Parts: sequence; C-alpha cells; structure tokens
Amino acid sequence: MDINQNGQSDEVVPNAMDKQFENFWDNVSCFVANNFPFEERCAFVKKAKNCNSSTNLVPYMRLLACDLNCVNQFEQLVFLTFFVLLCFLILLLLINVCTNYYSPALKAVSMFLHMNEHLAGVTLLAFGNSSADLFSNLASVNADVPVVANSFAAALFVSMVSGGLICYMCPFKMNAYESARDILFLIFSLMVFEHFLESGSHLAEGEFISVNITDVYLIRRALKQTNAEIDAILDGKVTPAKRKRLQELEKLREAYSQNARVEIFERSSSGPTINKMRYTTRPMTLNTRISVDRRATRNVLYNRTRGPNWGLFSDFFVALRPITCVKWRKANMIERAMMVVQVPGVVICIVYIPLVDYELDKHGWNKLLNCIHVVLNPAMSIIVIKSLISCSREQLWYSSLGTEYIYGLYSLLITLPIALVMFRKSRTDLPPPYHWVFTIMNLTGSMFIIFVCATEIDKVLEVIGHTMHIEDDFMGATVKGCTGSLGPLIANIAMALHGYPRMGYASAIGGPFFTVIFSANTVLYVKRIFGFELMYENQMGNYGANAFTFLILGLFLILLWSTTLGFYARRSVGIYCIVFYCIYLLFAILINSRCIHSFTRDRPVHAAFGDV
Repeated sequence: MDINQNGQSDEVVPNAMDKQFENFWDNVSCFVANNFPFEERCAFVKKAKNCNSSTNLVPYMRLLACDLNCVNQFEQLVFLTFFVLLCFLILLLLINVCTNYYSPALKAVSMFLHMNEHLAGVTLLAFGNSSADLFSNLASVNADVPVVANSFAAALFVSMVSGGLICYMCPFKMNAYESARDILFLIFSLMVFEHFLESGSHLAEGEFISVNITDVYLIRRALKQTNAEIDAILDGKVTPAKRKRLQELEKLREAYSQNARVEIFERSSSGPTINKMRYTTRPMTLNTRISVDRRATRNVLYNRTRGPNWGLFSDFFVALRPITCVKWRKANMIERAMMVVQVPGVVICIVYIPLVDYELDKHGWNKLLNCIHVVLNPAMSIIVIKSLISCSREQLWYSSLGTEYIYGLYSLLITLPIALVMFRKSRTDLPPPYHWVFTIMNLTGSMFIIFVCATEIDKVLEVIGHTMHIEDDFMGATVKGCTGSLGPLIANIAMALHGYPRMGYASAIGGPFFTVIFSANTVLYVKRIFGFELMYENQMGNYGANAFTFLILGLFLILLWSTTLGFYARRSVGIYCIVFYCIYLLFAILINSRCIHSFTRDRPVHAAFGDV
C-alpha cells in the first residue's frame, strides 16, 4: 500500500503476472536450473518443487548442483558420463528380472489359462509391457507433453526394433492367420484413432475391443467339431469319398491344433547360439523344443524318509547367493565385474520376488524363503505405494517412508498367519499344491521392478538431454521412445530366447495397440475430465505425424514381407526392420536440425492487424 500526495492510499491490485509469480516455485520445471550459473543452481533446485515430484529414485539435478557441487562444463560432462554408466547397470538388472522372473511367470500363467503362444503374447505379455506407460502417463497428466506423439514413437520402436530383433535372433514360422489379422486390426485402429483426434470427436475406449479371445474360443470349438466328425467317419465303413473327406478334416485339425496351448520347454534346447562369428550367415534351422516334464521336476528331490524341514537353512542360504560358483568360474574378468556390480539389485530381487519356474528342480520352491516372501512382498509394496501417493512436493517420496511404514505392518496381520501355516504344512523337498499362487506375486513384483528400472533410465536420459539443451519434442520422439520401451524390448526378447518367439513377436504387435489405443486414449480422456484443451497440434507435436506415418508404413511392410516369405520370419527381415527404424531416426535428426520439414502441418499465420 502506497500513500500519495493527498494522503490517500493507493492499493496495488495484483495482476495475472503477479499471481503467476506467487506460484512460481510450484510450477517451474526443475530443468530451468540449467539456464542459471553453476553457483546459483543449488538454491534453485532446492526451491523448485518439481525437482522432488519428478524424482524416481535418485534426484539427479540436486545431485549435480548440490551434492557433487558441479562448477563447470567439464565436471558436468564427467558426472553425466557416470550417469550413463548407471543406466547400463540398471539395464543389467532389468535383463536379470525379465529373464529369471518375468518370463517364467508369464509362461506359467499362459499355461494355466490354456492359451496358445500368439494369444498369450498379444494379450498378457503386451498388456503387462504397456501398463508401465499407462501409469507413467497418468502420473504426469498435468504435464504439457505431446502424449500421442510419444505413444506413436514408442509403438514404432516396439514393433520395428523389438520385432526385428526377435526375427534376427530367433527365426521362426509365424502364425499366418493370427498375425495378418492382428496387424490389419492394428492399422485400422491407428488410422481411426488419428482421424478422431484430428477431427476433435470423442473417442470411447470401448470402440476397440480385441477379438483374439473370441477367435481362440471359436477355433477350439471348431477343433472339437472336427475331431467329432473324424471319429464318426472312422466308426463306420471308410469309402473313397469318406477317405477324401477324412484327409481334408485331418488338414483342418492340423491347422486348428497349431500351438493349441503353451507348453513349458527346456531353455537349453531353445534359442540360438549367438556367440558365433557366422551366426548372421548361417541358414535357418529348425530348433527342436523339448517339453519339460513338470511332474519330474516337481518330485525330483522328494524323499519321504526325510523330515519336512530337512535342509531348511542350507537351501535358504544357497538361494540367497547372488553369484553361483559355476557362472563365476566360466566368466571372464569383464563378466565377473558385471556380476559384482549387480549384487545389490540381485539380492533385492531374491528377497522381494518369489521364483516360480517349472524348468527348475522343485519349480523354484524354497520353503523358508517363500514364507518370507509372503510377509515381505505385500508389506514392501504397500509401504512404497503409500509413500508415493501421500508424499508432498516439498520433499522426496522416500523421505516419508519413516511415517508410512505402519501401513505395511498392518498387512502382517494377514500375511504372518498365512506364512506360519504354510511353514507348518509344507516340506522343503516338495512344492505344495498351492505353489502356483506365488506366480501372482512374481508377476506383480517383476512388473514393479521393470517399471522402476525403465523409468529410472528414462529419467537419467531426460536429465542428460535437458542438460545438453536438446529439444523436448525431439527427445520424446527418439530417445524417450526407446528408453520407455526398454522393458517391452527385453521382455519380448527374453521370451523368444526361452523358446517362445511367436509369443514375443505377438507382443511386438499387440503392445502398440495397448500403448496407443488404450494408454494414450485413457490419458486423453483423463485430461478431458480435468478440463485440459486437447488440440491436435499440441498432442502430435512436431514429430507425431512422422512417427504415425512410419508406423503405418512399417506395419504395411510387415504384411508385405510376411506374405511374400510365406510367414517365415528370417534374420534378413529383422535387419530390415531395424534399418527401417534407423531411417525414422534419421528423419527426426534432420527435422531437428532444420534440414527438412516434418509431416506436421504448419500452423496458420494470422495477421496482427489489417487484411494481409
């Protein structure tokens, strides 16, 4: 309040700019600190609330500005190099989780649900891989980012790079009808989605429903009818006409019975030997897949003469080993160093995620460790999730663990009696009949670790990109499109190397459907509920039209080479798909450097005054 010459007070009325500065520290991005001198960045990072809310595990901006006290460009470059090495270590942990926990659990669930490989890949594996994108986008629903463009870029990476690597590493014979159907359905869904987005019409999520489950039901129903007709012909006198009809029915039965249900195969008998120099030049060979005798692996160590707790502690400490002696002896110096740096993450996975693998003796059952899993897995999940939900923007989320741990202790009222009963009724040398229930904790725990690892790599590269002053739209269309899809990439390849290339490739086709149609559409629906204006130009950005065009073109090319080659996925096709994605990256780089124009329409220019 000011006093004028007449003794009257002049009250200052705050305008829109004043109100904006009142909420400056609530709304400002943490990466704005890169525009300040090095000595002023620490104070900015401590005040900006976005530096806390955008942190996943490690507060990298605070680490650079305050803890490491970075004072020049050279030190900043050195520390960013260490961050890249941290990404590599997180990637190793991600590979370990997908290979040893996530893939065996998915095989078990697919077998329990009587799915074939294609259906399991296009539904379970694809949805599990894409759910992380949904949660990540919903968590940042207030952010002004081109959600649709980033979803198109991620879908292009999964379909081309993930699918291409599967074809290159594990050549296989595709399910002709199912693959063509799903690719055509995906192309149709993407084009209709883009049309609704451009026209501004409302697109309900229920307009796109996968027909895979119904199709499998109809195929199995037709298989039963075919078998009944064959039995009826064989019961009577076989005439030449009936013999011809019998041959036709046997061909139909063979087509219907292709990969009727998922089986558990020996991992050693599946997958290529990729450490040979002539791997890329060798002709395609048919890998014989040997089914696992689940009854034999379950009862291999069962001995009635022993007590129910025989070898209890020895089995427990053997399971806690992060490094086995056999792998250590076979490894070279670099591989041993990689094993050592993975020890903390591997131990966390052992304690947090129960193992269910029908290829292992006792199916991975460990009496004492699994009893601990029953107690720790729900408690740890509840504590972390509650801390993420209830934390304030003034502090990091894990600073509230000291007050939120009580909610995890409440779960002990349920889990502790269950663990005691399980310990009393089970044996060490034989998994109990309810061992399959641990698959649920295996899947949820694996998906949580995969989500944390993938988003942490994404955060590190986001910090590097902003520090090097790279455009946000360009990062979302290229780098973040790749890093955000590392989980699906590794999970699909792991399934292929386990002997299920059809499942992995089906996920490479079904994953983009969930990423774009389900995840992006859900985020747009939530934005509409919160009152955000959804403009086509804002959601597509400068690179969305390019990603959409390359995605549609890539899917049509998949149809072209698959029909041309008789649905044999060859190594040359894998290289072709990867090169196709590299061409997309080249286009994005040229657009970013202003050498070429993107496929996005220019915004109309309106005259400031007059009729120009």
